[in-house]
Amino acid sequence: MIPITNSEHITIETPGRICLFGDHQDYLQLPVIACAINRKIVLTAKKNNSGYFEIFMPDVSAKRTINISETFDVLEPNDFFASALKVVKRYGCIPNTGYSIEIKSTIPINAGVSSSSALVVAWVHFLLTTFGCHKKVTPQLIAKIAYEAEVLEHKGPGGRMDEYTIAIGNIIYIDTSKDSDYKTIGTSLDGLILAESGVPKETIGLLSHVKTNAIKSIDFIKRKHPTFDIKTANLEDYQKYSEEIPKDLKPYFYAAIKNHCITQKALTVFEDNPTNPKLIGELMNEHHHVLKDYLKITVPEIDEMIDAALEAGAYGAKIVGSGGGGSIVALSPPDKKDLIIKKLLEVGAKSAYGVTVAEGSKLV
Repeated sequence: MIPITNSEHITIETPGRICLFGDHQDYLQLPVIACAINRKIVLTAKKNNSGYFEIFMPDVSAKRTINISETFDVLEPNDFFASALKVVKRYGCIPNTGYSIEIKSTIPINAGVSSSSALVVAWVHFLLTTFGCHKKVTPQLIAKIAYEAEVLEHKGPGGRMDEYTIAIGNIIYIDTSKDSDYKTIGTSLDGLILAESGVPKETIGLLSHVKTNAIKSIDFIKRKHPTFDIKTANLEDYQKYSEEIPKDLKPYFYAAIKNHCITQKALTVFEDNPTNPKLIGELMNEHHHVLKDYLKITVPEIDEMIDAALEAGAYGAKIVGSGGGGSIVALSPPDKKDLIIKKLLEVGAKSAYGVTVAEGSKLV
């Protein structure tokens, strides 16, 4: 058993995340490239010597009281505080005293930058740090437990990208087919701009729809050609099999292969020293084209913001998150950042600002 901390005061800082390459790929167990950003959740906890967690969330005017012994045999939808408590207990993390907890955030909500996953990671990080568990507490363990709590316990359609990027931090390439196979491929990317559309993203329904059709298209080919493997597929394979796929599934099959190829190209660019931001931007544009024209996950407000960013001189721009709204990320040359932000606001962005690559969830 790892020693229990039970500190009087604990503060956890946990970042949001941006998916740079590989949207709608992690649930296919294909790799993604994502980065943590310097918008964050701050969880501050003070021991209250009771049998309760008293959780205050002033940003959303909410309060929650949880008995530390509660088993949560029945989970309410999206009750991630409860599901995380269930999961950490399976790892030997047993709360034995209460805390008064305040959670504040600068991560925009429902904007495609994983505010909910950041909350789960921060909560899991707090519980493991405070009460210990049967394993050494590492960023990978925090990510694994957060994924189980947010996705598996609620039978959600998402993959591993959000929790792993947020817990580990920096720019990482994640093999989402495995629990902890990732590598850090960068610690900075100058010129990142996040712009919020103000249109709430439609996560669960849209994600389920795209996931279902992507899996159907791949399974359709595998039934006919048992040796087909999406992990090694390329565009020649698409040309080879495309005539066999039902028309309604064809865009999803193409998107899965094309986005996988783009992610692999982006990995080689990130591994170059120095990384060429113009090439990264061009690949972002390719990726967004697939998301917009094949998976059709954008909305007019997002399209206008993308066009404005590119017309103002961005190297590249793409939608962030599952789609149906949310935000975009643009990659700007050093001398165009202010102009791009100005143009984004002029076409109706709710907010637009520079962001930087950040560390993962940490105890401060």
